[in-house]
Amino acid sequence: MRLSVSIQTDDFDVSHELMQLRLNDSRVGAVCSFVGTVRERNEGSEVSSMELEHYPGMTEKSITAMMEEAAKRFDIFGARVIHRIGLLQPQDQIVLVAVTSAHRGMSFQACEFLMDYLKTQAPFWKKEVTPEGARWVDARVSDDQALARWGIAIKNV
Repeated sequence: MRLSVSIQTDDFDVSHELMQLRLNDSRVGAVCSFVGTVRERNEGSEVSSMELEHYPGMTEKSITAMMEEAAKRFDIFGARVIHRIGLLQPQDQIVLVAVTSAHRGMSFQACEFLMDYLKTQAPFWKKEVTPEGARWVDARVSDDQALARWGIAIKNV
């Protein structure tokens, strides 16, 4: 099982990451990936930049534990999560979640499961800069509901 987490300031190359996740694994019949980017608008305001912070060590451990949970729930061969930190601009890539499996259903479900977790429970703090000033970004109710459907209790981070 290939499970890999990177928290980094540098951008990532999606094609390269997917190739590495599939490398030398002829069982793979499906790869599902999600790339999140910085929006130029959020909650009715222009966003000129976003700054992401994390708790080193704790963040990686938390994401790895959720990837292990995904491996128990879904018949997957590997998963890769990259999450960027630091100062980002609109259109910059923030996150990559990629999952491999024999069939698309498991890949889609595991990818969505991991993304739902990242949006609500991973220890990241996001601050947007808008014309009205800087503001911290909280998880939306819809994000909490998405995680709850997997039977995971919502924890405040």
